[in-house]
Amino acid sequence: MLPADRLQDKLITLEGKGYAAGKAIAGAYRFPRFVLYIDHVQPDPFAPPSLLRVQVDVAETQFPRDLWDTTTRRVALEDFIVRRFREVVRRQGRRGGGSGRGGVLMVDAGGQEILPRTACRLREEYVELRLSLGLPAEGRKIQAKQAQAILFEDLPAAVEGSLLWANVDGRAARRHVEVQEDHTALLDGLRAKGLVAFIADGSILPRESGGSDLPLGTPRAVPFRSPPELTVTLPTPHRGAVTGMGIPEGITLIVGGGFHGKSTLLAALTRGVYPHVPDDGREHVAARPDTVKIRSEDGRRIARVDISPFITNLPFGQETQAFSTENASGSTSQAANIMEALEVGARVLLIDEDTSATNFMIRDEAMQRLVPKALEPITPFLDQVRHLRDAHGVSTILVMGGSGDYFPVADTVILMENYLPRLVTEEARRIAAERRDGRVSEGRAFERARARVPLPHGFNPYRDRRIRVDAKGLRTIVFGRETIDLSAVEQVVDPSQTRAIGDAIFYALEKSYFDGERTLSQVLDAVTADMEQHGLEVLSTYEGHPGDYALPRRNEIAAAINRLRTLAVRQAES
Repeated sequence: MLPADRLQDKLITLEGKGYAAGKAIAGAYRFPRFVLYIDHVQPDPFAPPSLLRVQVDVAETQFPRDLWDTTTRRVALEDFIVRRFREVVRRQGRRGGGSGRGGVLMVDAGGQEILPRTACRLREEYVELRLSLGLPAEGRKIQAKQAQAILFEDLPAAVEGSLLWANVDGRAARRHVEVQEDHTALLDGLRAKGLVAFIADGSILPRESGGSDLPLGTPRAVPFRSPPELTVTLPTPHRGAVTGMGIPEGITLIVGGGFHGKSTLLAALTRGVYPHVPDDGREHVAARPDTVKIRSEDGRRIARVDISPFITNLPFGQETQAFSTENASGSTSQAANIMEALEVGARVLLIDEDTSATNFMIRDEAMQRLVPKALEPITPFLDQVRHLRDAHGVSTILVMGGSGDYFPVADTVILMENYLPRLVTEEARRIAAERRDGRVSEGRAFERARARVPLPHGFNPYRDRRIRVDAKGLRTIVFGRETIDLSAVEQVVDPSQTRAIGDAIFYALEKSYFDGERTLSQVLDAVTADMEQHGLEVLSTYEGHPGDYALPRRNEIAAAINRLRTLAVRQAES
């Protein structure tokens, strides 16, 4: 380890030199309050930024031990620290400018969700922040004086402003941790009361705009209020007894006119699998961890999925017990999405009619009379939803605004009116009973989702003889020559989750978990067990700085694997 002034000396010699000379600053340097590790120096101003780590002794930080003495608290405090660091850096502004991303000191701090991530690690001996820096450049020449200002002025100030307890808002830090613990308590309370989801009274569910995940401000935002019949109270360690709407297990229908909050409620439940930051408005919205949002997805590839519970007798004798296609329709994609989710453990399905295939969801009496069942390969979800509940323990929450055909099968019907819910189950049942409907159920029993075994030759991470695994924003993974499209996988909420998903697939390949024997669920078990034991860092090929990862759920890793267009599988023996 070198003293910090050695780094300063090196930087002085780099002024105006070509970017390749920058690798000379790699190494470890002792600053007065921290150690700086420069693990990787970018070879070009347009290349991914340089990777840095900052370590501060725990005794120096003075963070109270009770804020990070459990896994839940540690994750929350780490999240708070990186957000605080980002805030300080933003106030400082950008140094210099020039080519590429020069002059930008960055930390992976996330959005409205609190996620386990690799940007910060609280250890027994030290706190480590993992950062990236775009080294300032003019053309392809190093602006060393600007780099000096960043590393010797901005970085120390940001470290002191975020990693020393005396300089942070202690009350805000505690609240951040408490919100995370309360969400965990709500999740614990769901199963105890036979609930699949919970929305606390006073929650603000609408978002600022279609392009923003920030809460809608007052006075336009309508605070959520539970109908009396669905009101439950769940205990939390910090907010105490929290009262709100509990959605019971079974089949729940959310109805109402357009623009009254149906999809807004479902969107909140979709993200309720994650804790949220204070003042997000959804801090006390919780959905069971095995909840998966389902939609149709025209054009996706499907590899040997048993969709026969929903689709049989396709023209030309096409197999549906091991269905494959390069270009799925709306109905076949939605059927596959359900069966794939069940295959890896989903037990709560969220479905919105707006993003569903109509012919997959409903087949009414008039259509049954005109098109006999012998000519219709689709068994609508309407006729299988009860079997999912009764035989497989799968609950479903559906948004429906255009058809009352689901009234007879629903256990709970919630009417949204001006963003407020009202229980109308009995009224819906009465209306259903009064209808002179000759519709006949076309449903039938089916076994559990058929397990599949991924075959190793379906995974090729090489492109031009080099390994290429990379995330492009939130919705795209590059895997070798292939592009995995996650645009319909709505519970990926952070680009760093996308990055971790791509590397998790590569990790499973490198570890030979895709061995032609393990089922997809068993592969996911092995990968998640390694991440739990060794941390998300286990996915990284970097030394020192592990890269910016946020923890993905197994459901979304599976979804990415299923959308890899070279995926090859065989069905496991029953």
